[in-house]
Amino acid sequence: MASKSRAPFHSKIYFPALTVSAILVSASCFAQTTFLAVDRTPYDRQMTRVSVVLNASTTPRPSLVSLVALNQWMFRLREMPYRFSKKWKTPSEMKSDKRGDCKGKAVALYETLQESGACNVRLVIGRHRADDLKTHAWVEWETRQGIFLLDPTLNWTATLADLQDKSTYIPLYAYENGHKYRAFNPALTTPLDSSSQQVASRE
Repeated sequence: MASKSRAPFHSKIYFPALTVSAILVSASCFAQTTFLAVDRTPYDRQMTRVSVVLNASTTPRPSLVSLVALNQWMFRLREMPYRFSKKWKTPSEMKSDKRGDCKGKAVALYETLQESGACNVRLVIGRHRADDLKTHAWVEWETRQGIFLLDPTLNWTATLADLQDKSTYIPLYAYENGHKYRAFNPALTTPLDSSSQQVASRE
């Protein structure tokens, strides 16, 4: 039986290249989203109607916010019929209409958390899935247990962001206590194009 000859492996030549490749792969796998403070976002004009909610100050009372209460708020908003609206509905409009889209539900949950004394809560505009053409709105709450992803449009309960599929819930912009942020994740190259200026939810 004829044996196949193999070219010798020059470890001294290839090892540095392999090391660099491994580092790059590891960096992209473990890259986390960073929120960079900005003066404005493409959504500022739309957000005028809910700016009072987004700019409200919070009196920290984290002990009053339990996961049970949070899930009850999530459940009530998720149970509310979905209806798309071009404008951002205020929480009071959501209560009177008893229906709303991802924008209205996210703002309503954001206000509830703020009024309950939760700290480090942000309203996020991004993509539910990486290949979505339209954007989606949800809330994120950073706690000692981790970052909770709160989507009362599609989910019934709070979930930890670390347990989510990394190809879902990709933030683009965020609002928190009167501050504006642009999301940056070096592992992703999803630009905010003109087609995403209108926030819409995929039901």
